[in-house]
Amino acid sequence: MNPSRRSFLRGRSERGGMLARPPWSLPEALFTELCTRCGDCIEHCDAKILHKGDGGFPKISFDSNGCSFCKKCVQVCKSGALSSAVTPWQLKAVIGSACLARNKVICRTCGERCEAGALSFRPTQGGVATPQLDLNLCTGCGACVADCPGHAISLSDNFEEVFA
Repeated sequence: MNPSRRSFLRGRSERGGMLARPPWSLPEALFTELCTRCGDCIEHCDAKILHKGDGGFPKISFDSNGCSFCKKCVQVCKSGALSSAVTPWQLKAVIGSACLARNKVICRTCGERCEAGALSFRPTQGGVATPQLDLNLCTGCGACVADCPGHAISLSDNFEEVFA
């Protein structure tokens, strides 16, 4: 069963979403063909963001941490499903409507966690500073996703969603 059909049948939409693969993954069809599901990338992930997903393939979860782009997953991948010859991914942060600062509650957690400096806060007269995302600086590491107390941040490779 292909990933789109599987996602549909499980009630998951891929529109605007990403297949949560490790950074430096080859395109999905090639990745699933080459990946042996050995778990080496999961075992060697210092950030502990890689987990076994559907069919035993590695997937990313930003629930507790972001990616440091250390490349250990690439270094231990013997099958070639992960390759430093490709870009890590084209993910960008998306700040949703549940954002505490956008709902007039003082919060700057995402900006404090963003090592790339992609998240800043624009002061508003008589209000709470709101987050501004610089897409050119955003690495898609997911650290802001892990730490957002309002669970308002996600990552997407759909740039229409990012600009919405």
